Amino acid sequence: MTTNTAIRDKVVVITGGARGIGFATATALHNLGAKVAIGDVDEAKLKESATDLGLHVYGKLDVTDPESFAAFLDEVERQLGPLDVLINNAGIMPAGKVIDESDKVTRRILDINTYGVILGSKLAAQRMVPRRRGHIINIASLAGESPTPGLATYCASKYAVLGFTDSARIEYRDTGVHFSSVLPTFTNTELVAGTSGAKLLKNAEPEDIADAIIGLITKPAPRVAVTRIAGIIAGSMKFLPKSTGEFIGRKLGMEHVFLDEVDNAARKAYEDRARGTES
Repeated sequence: MTTNTAIRDKVVVITGGARGIGFATATALHNLGAKVAIGDVDEAKLKESATDLGLHVYGKLDVTDPESFAAFLDEVERQLGPLDVLINNAGIMPAGKVIDESDKVTRRILDINTYGVILGSKLAAQRMVPRRRGHIINIASLAGESPTPGLATYCASKYAVLGFTDSARIEYRDTGVHFSSVLPTFTNTELVAGTSGAKLLKNAEPEDIADAIIGLITKPAPRVAVTRIAGIIAGSMKFLPKSTGEFIGRKLGMEHVFLDEVDNAARKAYEDRARGTES
């Protein structure tokens, strides 16, 4: 096992830890000697993933339920010790046109992606601030800086995560508690099933996001974008006229990735789970 003095023996909780970025991050941190606990709403997949990693602390977690979240953190602290790092990773990304999106799906996206992050951050900070140490890492998205057709509500949820995390970071900057945002580009997980990604740009891998999180824990910073190139492109859009930024987006194929160029059969299993309609 590789060790890292900034990571070793840290108590780390990861929401949505059974799959994708969450699982890759749990794997990397566990291998660096952290005391990792994962929570997920999918109990079967959670148990499988925890067993694969040899984790002893894991549990069903509904990030939209205050009682579920608080009870999970209580159990983690009872078994592993005071919480050092919370990684709010749980999120969903149903795709489609706004007018076709049911109110139920809209609320589900906002409940999981935004409220779940705010709730987890509050519960963790309530524990960390009195101790004057801790780190809350919220998984946002470059979609939180880049309007994307077919992902309007998802983009809104991630814009909100960025605004919340930056505000909380400033509010608690002198307490010893750090707040950070991670902004992944399209990442090769089930969230992008059936899509081809932006033209000319490579998708990230879950392990790339895990590496960025390790970097943040080792040396806290307000934000990190993954990939770096995608982050530079998204950041540069702020300094360009809207028409120019949208022209670049069109050239990258962004107007079609989640609307017209989707393999619906390949995406169906993920969409059903994300929307809560799986049988």
